[in-house]
Amino acid sequence: MADLKDRSPRWAKAVAGSVTRAYALRTAALRPVPDFLVIGSKRGGTTSLFRYLSDHPGTFGLFPQPRGKKSTDFFFPGQHHPRPRSEEWYRSHFHTENYRRLVARRLGYRPLSFEASPYYIWDPRVAGRVRDIAPEIKAILVIRNPVRRAWSHYQERVQNGVEPLTFKQALAAESDRLDGELDRMLVDPRYYSRAFDWYSYRSRGEYLPQIMNWHAHFPADQLLVLRSDDLYRDTQRTMDLVCNFLALPTHRMQSTKPFNSTWRTTEAVPTQEGQELADHFKVHNLLLEEYLETRLGWS
Repeated sequence: MADLKDRSPRWAKAVAGSVTRAYALRTAALRPVPDFLVIGSKRGGTTSLFRYLSDHPGTFGLFPQPRGKKSTDFFFPGQHHPRPRSEEWYRSHFHTENYRRLVARRLGYRPLSFEASPYYIWDPRVAGRVRDIAPEIKAILVIRNPVRRAWSHYQERVQNGVEPLTFKQALAAESDRLDGELDRMLVDPRYYSRAFDWYSYRSRGEYLPQIMNWHAHFPADQLLVLRSDDLYRDTQRTMDLVCNFLALPTHRMQSTKPFNSTWRTTEAVPTQEGQELADHFKVHNLLLEEYLETRLGWS
């Protein structure tokens, strides 16, 4: 079936997509909101966790499932959806309750639907919007050593051709690039800040305010925080923890390879910039350890 789709002309794919979307919208009232979200962090393992979860027989991605697409971007303002989208539009991207019941009879338990976007934890407006639509939803956050995360984030921007500065220059420019952007975002719910999204190398590694913002909208037991180190070093055990959090049966993984690594992932963080970032994050990491009541091992 996949080969047939690959050989289909572009116009046929467009027609099939339009028909499917029209059907999904007509049946949106029969489609529950997702059961959980993977909310980040950027360059922290979101794509890998999405792929691992997608291989579980008890989970559903988007309806229909476009190849490799993790998110509807419903809570991602401005850039992807200049006009506000309705809750019906959002629901139309997930499977119907009747279909879930059919699958549940085969599995012996209720399957869960989800989407994943690393932007969801970063934009402070998202948590409130999620709560308004799905107050019972669970969320999973993967956090990575913030020094490595910043370097990987920078590498991705360079690789995508949107970062002309050196790493040292980009870190020095971050405050000016982001100046006033958060205030504008909080005033205008539909405003998308490219700088806030693209060039927040240092800021995105300050995880505690982001986690506290999510906790301000959801009970603590609805958010699971994982270290990317654990996801990659002991993938099966970490995914078992994820399954327990979601009340899904554990599942023996077929593959534990990482996904979405950049072509520069083997390059070491530049020494001077790495030390400056480590110094910057020292207090942030200590406060995060106290808040989470766990050792992160990033010192």
